[in-house]
Amino acid sequence: MEWKTDWGLRGRMFLTMFLLFALYIVFVGAMAAFFPTRILPILVVMTLFLGAQFLFSDKLALWSMGAKEVSEEEYPELHAMVSRLSQQADLPKPKIAVADSRVPNAFATGKSPSSSAVAVTTGIMRTLNEDELEGVLAHELAHIKNRDVMVMTIASFLSTIAFVVVRWGWLFGGGRERGGNQAPVIVAILASLAVWIVSFLLIRALSRYREYSADRGGAVITGKPSALASALLKISGRMDQVPKEDLRDQAEMNAFFIIPIKSGIVGRLFSTHPSTEKRVERLRELERELET
Repeated sequence: MEWKTDWGLRGRMFLTMFLLFALYIVFVGAMAAFFPTRILPILVVMTLFLGAQFLFSDKLALWSMGAKEVSEEEYPELHAMVSRLSQQADLPKPKIAVADSRVPNAFATGKSPSSSAVAVTTGIMRTLNEDELEGVLAHELAHIKNRDVMVMTIASFLSTIAFVVVRWGWLFGGGRERGGNQAPVIVAILASLAVWIVSFLLIRALSRYREYSADRGGAVITGKPSALASALLKISGRMDQVPKEDLRDQAEMNAFFIIPIKSGIVGRLFSTHPSTEKRVERLRELERELET
């Protein structure tokens, strides 16, 4: 199979970033209107936060998951597998990290292909066979090749800022503004809530499409769509066997996992990923295309 640029993904990434940027301008404008004396420090803090998130996103993601970079001596087979798949994907070999966790999962991070990392859990290495693990790693390399990891990192910034304002709106000092008038801080919190909801929905829509694209890209790299389909089914099935406290600890990284951690109807409705059944069906269609 030949790797083809996914213009649908590119278009969605551009549209999402454009809309989030417009949302950011509106958000800053609202803050300037109601907190004119504090807009400069607010902008400085937001800019510094965005810069730090962009520059250190790979290290922050690995740290939050408890994943540690491993050497070739420690995991020779894993390194050999990633090296081979990176060559097939025409990518520089990413850093490799392992998280000691029973949750069977994997994710990719990094702001560019040359500064990327692929992390797997010990749980996923115990769960999958060699072909299935290759399919998962190829899926993560497809994310890196598509550069959607960087886009998701930037896109999540505004959502994070808005959520912080909603949760800690009192930090803006509404009670001390305009003679103790609470109206400005209430408006700021409502504006932030609206920004958070819109950015949340935009990110979810992009995240679901990027998973389909990475599934196809992973199948192109390995030439084995059925292996990735089998891996998805195995991982999804094992999630129910993992203790709930382990799932809660890692749920914040959902957008970057190959299978999200979710529960109940609400979890499925607002999931960062399409359903496993739909992903598997698309991979099986791809397998049929290969056979014919």
